[in-house]
Amino acid sequence: MEEIKKVSIRDWAEDDRPREKLLAGGSLVLSDAELIALLIGSGNRDETAVALARRILGSFGNSLNRLARLSVRELMQFRGIGTAKAVAIAAALELGRRRKVEQVAEKPSIKSSRDAYVIMLPMVGDLSHEEFWILLLNRSNRLLDVIRTSQGGISGTVTDIRMILKNAILHSASSLVLCHNHPSGNLKPSRADMEITRKMNDAARLMDIKVLDHIILADSDYFSFADEGLL
Repeated sequence: MEEIKKVSIRDWAEDDRPREKLLAGGSLVLSDAELIALLIGSGNRDETAVALARRILGSFGNSLNRLARLSVRELMQFRGIGTAKAVAIAAALELGRRRKVEQVAEKPSIKSSRDAYVIMLPMVGDLSHEEFWILLLNRSNRLLDVIRTSQGGISGTVTDIRMILKNAILHSASSLVLCHNHPSGNLKPSRADMEITRKMNDAARLMDIKVLDHIILADSDYFSFADEGLL
């Protein structure tokens, strides 16, 4: 029986090679797996870099958001992914997240809970730990800044009301939106969520600052205190 020789990326037709495809047509012509293959550079004894990338993505339903939740150690559980390759993947996904943060510099208006959700989802939707953020707005509800005030573990984070008010005052904000994520995907507000919302609302009112909403985010949906009549 004739032995089937494994075909490496170098043996592919030029149009099928990720590096050449990117140079010829730009990054948009590459699939997610091909982009990851460029990051890791090589596969293992039985797989090309593209095949390995496809297997990794396939393990998470081909979702980059789910992949972005993995730590370096978790990425290294895949055969063929060592420390350097895992770090490269993690760094690239983090750069993508930070690019989304920079895009908020356009200072859009926040007219609904959905607007706040769209802004915050790229920042916290794929995190494996909780973070608390605030959207600071002017009198026209135009975004002044987006600030992370705390980060914690899988099930919670500490929220400092004084720090939130300090940031609001420094930015001369007229109103704000509280935001945090639930990595578990459960959008139901906890007793602590309800309590911090009440305390924040009371404290902000004394400073003539309005809490417009508190948004709880998961990777595909959100809960709005304002929409549910809880503010």
